[in-house]
Amino acid sequence: MVLACSVAFLVGGLLGFAPAQKEAKAQSSTTTEQPNIIFVLTDDLDYASAFKMPQITSLLADQGISFEENFVSHSVCCPSRSTDLTGLYDHNHNVLSNKPPDGGFQKFVSEGHEENTIGVGLQEAGYQTAFFGKYLNGYPAGDPIHVPPGWDEWYGKLNGQRLYDYEINENGEEVSYGSETEDFYTDVLAGQTADFVQRAAPNSEPFFMYVAPTAPHGPATPAERHEGAFSEEEPYRPPSYNEEDVSDKPSQIQDTERISEEEASTIDDYYRQRLESMLAVDEMVGSLVQELESAGELDNTFIFFTSDNGFEQGEHRLQKGKNQAYEESSRVPLLVRGPGVPAGVKTEKLAVNTDFAPTFADLAGAEFPADGRSLVPVLARNQDPSWRTSILLERLPSQRGYQAIRTETHKYVEYNNGEKELYDLMADPYELKSLHETADPALLEDLKAKLEALKSCSEEGCQEAEDTP
Repeated sequence: MVLACSVAFLVGGLLGFAPAQKEAKAQSSTTTEQPNIIFVLTDDLDYASAFKMPQITSLLADQGISFEENFVSHSVCCPSRSTDLTGLYDHNHNVLSNKPPDGGFQKFVSEGHEENTIGVGLQEAGYQTAFFGKYLNGYPAGDPIHVPPGWDEWYGKLNGQRLYDYEINENGEEVSYGSETEDFYTDVLAGQTADFVQRAAPNSEPFFMYVAPTAPHGPATPAERHEGAFSEEEPYRPPSYNEEDVSDKPSQIQDTERISEEEASTIDDYYRQRLESMLAVDEMVGSLVQELESAGELDNTFIFFTSDNGFEQGEHRLQKGKNQAYEESSRVPLLVRGPGVPAGVKTEKLAVNTDFAPTFADLAGAEFPADGRSLVPVLARNQDPSWRTSILLERLPSQRGYQAIRTETHKYVEYNNGEKELYDLMADPYELKSLHETADPALLEDLKAKLEALKSCSEEGCQEAEDTP
């Protein structure tokens, strides 16, 4: 990554903020301050549930931009997080699942990606970098004190999804936490992130925080104070819930029985539990905003809030899970507030998680080769119509794998076993009726050609393929 101060100055002007200098920088009147960047990555948070959180809604959505059409290319944990860190589609980073041999932390390391993450890039660009929370599935693979390159401070959670009785690798030292109320992981995480802001804010360098709570991933344990908070929440029933006619769907869905009343009750209980587990994350976001404001850094900090994938909760008869091409799996929240970002705005520009790394680099005034693109023009409300028209969704291994193109109006899916799906998302946003057997042949051929271009694209080639009208 190459630092480019002129780009940083351009970005500052583009977003409409005039970076002030911290006192530590007072000696150099020509220094342009780079903004702080905070990336909050939740685990398995579906789009709709994000807006059930009061502080996330009031402090992020109401104070910034909500991306209505934001997606993860592969809707499962480790491949998605690998994309966040590298800006690459699956077929380029080759982390294809959560476990070895074709996925997980060890695969990420063996592919050489730890030396080329956005953490490394921003550290080289002069940022204080800090990582908090869940890293990659399978971490630490036998070395609990492993700290990846690129991070000045490291608080990597060990022991998977456990919220009590776990360890954290705190800057190369394994620290144990117990089962007391104060050991609840999301609260520990909130304390660590608030402490970092307090310590980092007075320094002359900007900071980048990657904050990855485990909520609302199973077991979706709420803090004791939040148990029962959503007990009266109405069941989640989108039109795709317990879909009646699945004759147009691939065999894996056709072979799935309709959801029984007992199963529906279990789904509803878990839905409420997931919401309750998110309330501590909601409070963490509130405390971060408060700490930034107290430190005088809120007006110079971008906060990105998103998820590594969505979550099926009865849609298309799928009782729980992800790893599907359907909207419920691949569409996730993306809320951004920061200097010059207008408040309370919604955008339907297509975004995908290959965009995070190049966006952070752009804000820092640096270069970062990636398959995605910077979202800065969208944050600045640049009305230039030249934006991508499609993105790639992919799950490469296994018989149930697929590659798909998602455009502004359609989704076309090719499964590894030869089955296909096609949806007109304008007329059928819940993907209830596949048109793959009845669609206009010209439309099908166009989507197939665009998908072929995306399947093996890289860097600028991906951007060109995504832009094809």
